[in-house]
Amino acid sequence: MAHYKKNIGSARRRVAAGQAYELNYFKRKHGLTMEQARDIIKEAGDSREKANALAEERKKV
Repeated sequence: MAHYKKNIGSARRRVAAGQAYELNYFKRKHGLTMEQARDIIKEAGDSREKANALAEERKKV
């Protein structure tokens, strides 16, 4: 059971770009279009932290 709890946090650090619900959540969270969300996630890799930072930077421009 302990190993299950340990893996929960690590899964949330990654963005599953192939999952429609993940893209929809990410685009709504940051006020992006689907294309912008895909581009940001592609650029950031699967790192949720990097993707969120890129989205915030793009909002400022």
